[in-house]
Amino acid sequence: MHRIDLRSDTVTKPSKGMLDAIYNAPVGDDVFHEDPTVNKLEDYVAEMFGMEAAIFCSSGTQTNQIAINVHVRPGDEVITHVDSHVYKYEGGGIARNSGASVRLLDGNRGRLRVEDIANWINNPEDVHLPLTRLVSLEDTANRGGGAIYDFEEIKRISTFCKANGLPLHLDGARLMNAMIENNVPLKEYANQFDSISLCLSKGLGAPVGSVLIGKKDFIKKARRVRKVFGGGMRQAGFIAAGGLYALENNVKRLKEDHKHAKALEQSLNELSWVKEVIPVQTNIVVFVLNDHDRRDNIIAQLAEKGVYVMAFGPGMIRMVTHLDVTSADIDQTIHILRSLS
Repeated sequence: MHRIDLRSDTVTKPSKGMLDAIYNAPVGDDVFHEDPTVNKLEDYVAEMFGMEAAIFCSSGTQTNQIAINVHVRPGDEVITHVDSHVYKYEGGGIARNSGASVRLLDGNRGRLRVEDIANWINNPEDVHLPLTRLVSLEDTANRGGGAIYDFEEIKRISTFCKANGLPLHLDGARLMNAMIENNVPLKEYANQFDSISLCLSKGLGAPVGSVLIGKKDFIKKARRVRKVFGGGMRQAGFIAAGGLYALENNVKRLKEDHKHAKALEQSLNELSWVKEVIPVQTNIVVFVLNDHDRRDNIIAQLAEKGVYVMAFGPGMIRMVTHLDVTSADIDQTIHILRSLS
C-alpha cells in the first residue's frame, strides 16, 4: 500500500540531488572551525538574512534553547505565547537549561501583539518580580495552524523591544514558509530580531539541522553554549550539505505545499463530520471534529487506508504537506476523507 505521510514535514527523505551533495561534501572538524561545508552553510545563511554570523546545530530545539540561554540569566523571565514551541514542545528547556521563568501570553493563533507584551513587562525595581529579559515569537505558528505574523506587527514589537532594552528572538522553524507568502525582503524581516532560529529539516527537506543567526558576539557566546549542551559536532559537513542544498533548491517550491494544504482545507470544509478547519496560510492543516471522541478512530481509519495524520488536541487532527507529498497523494487523501462516514 502506498504510504501518504502527513504527520509532519519532518518525515521527508533526501532527494537524489541532496544525497549527491551530502556524499560529495568536503568535511573537517567543526569544533575547530575546520569543516568547509559547515562554514559555507553558516556564511550563506548569515548573508541571506543580512546578519553578522550563524552557527549550525542539530535541531531547532537546540538553536532555540541556546539562544534563550545566551539572552537570559537564571531567575530572569521570558515572554512568549502559551502555545509556543519554545515552551510547549522543548521539554521544559527554558527552566532546565537556563533557570528562567516564563510569562505565557494568549494571542490570535499563536501570535502576539505589542499591547500584549507591553502589559507584562515587570517593574525592575520590584524585588518580588523576575526581570523581564527576552521576548520570543514564532513564525509560522505551529499551534496556530501555520499562521503567519503580520510584518507590521513584528515591526511594532521590535520597536517596543528596542526601546525597552529587550532582545527579540524568533523561532523560525518554518520561517521560509512565511517568507514565501508575505513577500517581505528577508533582510528587512531579519533586521527586526536579535536572534533567529531557522530549521532546515522541516519544509525545506534536509535530514538534520537548524541554524542560529545573530551578531558576531552573540554567536560567539552561542558556540560556547552549544559545546556545553553537547552540541559540538565534528565532520558535520555531511549533514550541513543537506541543509545548504535545501536552501539553494527547496525554498520556492514551498508554494506547492501551500497549494496542497489549501486543497485539503477546501475538501475538509465540505465534510459533515468536520466542525471547523483553522484557516490555512501555509503547509499546516488543523481541523476539529464535531464529535471529539471520534478523533482516534478517524486517525486509525485513515492509517488503514495508507494516510497518516497526527492528533493535535481534543477532537483535533493535524496534516502537514511537504515535498514528498505529490498532487496525486493529495487527490487520494481527499478521496479517502470523503469515503469516511
